[in-house]
Order: sequence, then structure tokens, then C-alpha cells
Amino acid sequence: MAQAGLSASDNPRLLVALSGGADSVALLRALLELGYTCVAAHCNFHLRGDESMRDERFVRNLCQRLDVELHVRQFDVDAYKRLHRGESTEMACRQLRYCWFFDLTVSLKCRPVAVAHHADDNVETFFLNLLRGTGINGLGGMCVCDKQSRIVRPMLAVTRGQVLHYLHDIGQDYVTDSTNLENDYRRNRLRNVVLPAIDREFENARQRISDTMRHLDDERELLDYLVYRMEQEDVGFCDEDTGAWTYARERLLKAPKPGMMLYALIRRYGFNRSQCDQAIDASVGAKMQSSTHTLTVERQGIVVRPGDALSHGPCRDEVEVDLGQERLLDGELTIVASNGPFVPSMVDGKRCVAFNSGIMNSGRMVLRHWRQGDRFRPFGMKGTKLLSDLFVDLKLSPNQKNAVWLMEADGTIVWVLGYRAAQAFVVEPGSTQYVLLRYDG
Repeated sequence: MAQAGLSASDNPRLLVALSGGADSVALLRALLELGYTCVAAHCNFHLRGDESMRDERFVRNLCQRLDVELHVRQFDVDAYKRLHRGESTEMACRQLRYCWFFDLTVSLKCRPVAVAHHADDNVETFFLNLLRGTGINGLGGMCVCDKQSRIVRPMLAVTRGQVLHYLHDIGQDYVTDSTNLENDYRRNRLRNVVLPAIDREFENARQRISDTMRHLDDERELLDYLVYRMEQEDVGFCDEDTGAWTYARERLLKAPKPGMMLYALIRRYGFNRSQCDQAIDASVGAKMQSSTHTLTVERQGIVVRPGDALSHGPCRDEVEVDLGQERLLDGELTIVASNGPFVPSMVDGKRCVAFNSGIMNSGRMVLRHWRQGDRFRPFGMKGTKLLSDLFVDLKLSPNQKNAVWLMEADGTIVWVLGYRAAQAFVVEPGSTQYVLLRYDG
């Protein structure tokens, strides 16, 4: 529990997501046994008829017997989906569930939401992320304590088998969701078909996969630390009066991937990978712009200064992207999740585009305007293209090109809104795992 940032001695009120299934019941019982004060939250989506009502009755009886404060919410998923056209039932339930949970943590003054994800869930997440295409962050799996989403997962080191043994030992019953045995969703097919086959072929497969995830997460932390040390001691120098960082280009050139190293150092300032690659090779005097900083190639090195070199003040042209929202850019950009089979005719590659669900694993997604040196790979092309060249092809005026919005995921431009989609997160025909975006600006 300490890894999840929880301490029973602090006697916090913990909000526990309680479905009535084995995992969430085990989580509640274990937290109570450890001395935590728990408040339970149960969602009834009314999707399984009598079985949904059975779950609610079980949870109410359990909490009454354990003397646990319980909050139950009835949801009309179909009504929500009518307001959020194209959103899948699975995504709709997730949005409704977590929005309510977070509202409860505020109104009840509880700690972040405790959920019952365990080690087997994490192995499933590893494979889903792997098959979608991801980096070291995605392969590291779920976090025990996710500060950004205010979720804690105290059981990530516990297997499903250990959960069931624990419940058996304490004589605790639970309910079973019959839809978990159905293979309508990819996660269910992975759980019920793929992973059992791997278990039969490879001894201790899940434990070894969990070990790999832990090693990858450790390597990510080490990489972040080494990048920080390199900045502080070897490559970077900060002028405390101006806030400008100077990076020694000759030191960067000694790294195996100079552009990647520079990107690791300055991506927090909004620069993308393409700009960093160009800065390494650029001549003295070259300038590039992010939403908040200016990069200048000077004789002493690559200098990153706060603010816009032209306006002498910070730019305000960057918008964080949350794919859980429905609309951005004052309603001009609509984000719609769908589980219907993808058909290429659903998009035009300009104002309406689709990305596979791998884009959900991006660490940082933003909407921003064009910067000098921006480069992307247009859909259908093998190579990359400068955005300035694309704007020339489109015969855009200076005012028009400065008004264009770009969508960027982890430093890669994935869409020039209204004009061209990039060759990124491509959706295969027939896929049900994708996100549709429509721009009406």
C-alpha cells in the first residue's frame, strides 16, 4: 500500500470502486483489514437486466454487513450515447463511471479513487499496448499511483489467483459478470483465448511478462534521471537571470542519437522531434519556435529561451488534447470514439480523420500553430515534408498559414487540421478500435 501512496496511519477516507466482483470485493476487504476507512461507490448501468440488479443488491448487503458507507448511482447509458454520437458502450460507461467517482472524492473529501486492477489486468494492458504500437511508457503498464488521473491501484502486484485464494480463506462470496466470458471485446478475447494459450506453451509466462514490465519501468525512470543529470552537469547550462538554457551541440553530437537526446532535454518546452533533428544540423542563426519558448542556434550552442522572440512574451497558441472530451477549440473540433467497423469512406483525410486506439497511449497531445522547421509525413507518402512546402502547395497566405491548427502526439505532427492527415496511427479497414475526429473550423 505504501507504493500506492497510502498509509493507514493517516486514516484517510478512501473511495473504493465496488462492482461486487471478486477483485473489487477483495480490495475492499483487504483495505478494511489494514485499517483504512473506506467509502464504497457502485455504478448500475442497467446493461445486464436482472444481473445488474443482483449486483446492486449484493453490494448493498455487503456494505451493510461491513458497516461501510455506500453510494450507488443509476446510469442511463443509452441516453448518454445519444448525446455523444458514435461513442462505444464501453467508453461511455468508463466516462460516466470516472466522472462520478471524481465528483465523489471532492464532495466526500476522500483520497483518490482505489480500483481493483491486478497483475493479470496489467499483463493484458501490456499486450494491448504492444499490439497498438507504443513506446517504453506504454509497455511499462499501469501505474500503482496515477497522480494525473487521481487513481490508485493497490493490487497491481497481486494475481487473479491470489485474489480468489484470499476470498476463499476469509469465506467471502462475490458476484460474477457473465459478460466477462463473452469474447465481444478485444480485452476479453485476450483474457479468454490468447493468454491461456501462452500459459500452456510458456511456463510462468505472466510472471515473466510482469517482470519485463517492471524492468521497462525501471529503465524509463533511469533514462529520465540520466537525461536530467546530463542536462544539469554535462550538456546544459541555465542562466538564472533570463531562464535561458544553453545546450552544448558538440556534446550532443557524441550521443548515439543526437536529435533524440536534444528532444528528451527540451520536449517539455513544446519542441517536437523534427525540430530537434533540424537544430542539430542547422547553421548558426537558425531559429525555431514552440508555444512558450524560442530555440536559437548560436556559436556557443543551442539556446532555448522563454517567450516568443518576436513578441518578447509567451505564446498562447497551444491547447492540451484530452480524447475523453467531446469538443475542443470552442466546439470546432469534435472527438468521437466509436466501436463500429471502420470504413475508409468515413473520413476524407482533411476535415475528418481517424486514428487507431494507440493514440490514446500518447503521453502528451496538443493542438498548436505552425512553427518554422515543422515537418511531417503526409498520409500515403514514404518520406517527410516541410509544412512550409505544404503551405506553398496549398497557396495559403501568411495569415492563413498562421491560423492553421496542428495536432501533435508526443512531438509528432499527426494532422494538419482541415488540410492533411499524417501517416500516423493508421486505422485498418474493419477495425473497431479507433477514434474519429471532425474539424469544422
